[in-house]
Amino acid sequence: MLKQGNLLLAGAFGLAMALPVAAQEELTADTVVATVGEAEITIGHMIAMSLNLTEEQRRLPPEVIFEGVLERLIQQEAVSQTSSGLSRYGELYIENERRSLLAREALTEMAETVTVSPDEVEEAYQARYADYSPPREFNASHILLESEQDAKKVLLELDAGADFAELAAERSTGPSGPNGGNLGWFGPGQMVPDFENAVAALEVGEISNPVQTQFGWHVIILNDAREGLVPTLDEVGQELQQELWQQKLAAEVQAIVDAAKKDRRDISGIDLNVLGDGSLIEN
Repeated sequence: MLKQGNLLLAGAFGLAMALPVAAQEELTADTVVATVGEAEITIGHMIAMSLNLTEEQRRLPPEVIFEGVLERLIQQEAVSQTSSGLSRYGELYIENERRSLLAREALTEMAETVTVSPDEVEEAYQARYADYSPPREFNASHILLESEQDAKKVLLELDAGADFAELAAERSTGPSGPNGGNLGWFGPGQMVPDFENAVAALEVGEISNPVQTQFGWHVIILNDAREGLVPTLDEVGQELQQELWQQKLAAEVQAIVDAAKKDRRDISGIDLNVLGDGSLIEN
């Protein structure tokens, strides 16, 4: 059942009251599905609440969601009518929420006007990658073992002529073992630092001394190395467009903030721990 807040009863009342109304008239946000005293609960109220349900709640059958949301709203309205009024905290909370909601809706409208042209994406690409030197990439295999002693034993076998891939398949505790320990191609940041540093220090065909990481002890062979490739515009164009869009939107927001008439008071005499003092807004 829905877990929206602390109160939620699962009865047939909401469904029984609401569905016949929906069948008799064209639905709008103002369609009334229930009344509590003189207060009306509408389809719009239900939609607004439903849009904030969790993914788990959204997977429930539609009739369960409809019934639960309506019953929740009925409960809220009934209980709210017994209130003597909002506390100071409640008033401030609503002011903050209203401010936040208005800002979000204004930002949504603003975002729809922000555009990035293909020429701007091309210019950003050239600026970023014209003098770009991509880092080296490596192709390595490893044998993952539980102890340094085990790793040293494997090194002795390799020195005696054992095949690296065969030993990896037999001894490695890592998921790449069945594939001869091969990790494929990788670049900076894709492996844990100690492993990455050990690989970068090897020559092609060279085998490392035992290397410890949080996964265990590794014996590594560098199969190959190459200079990294400069990404093409097609590969990074969408990422650059998103970055430019975010930059433009942020600039518009900052321009609005800069243009607003503001007066920040001197707070040097305020105890900054005051934000934890809920007693100031209890009444």
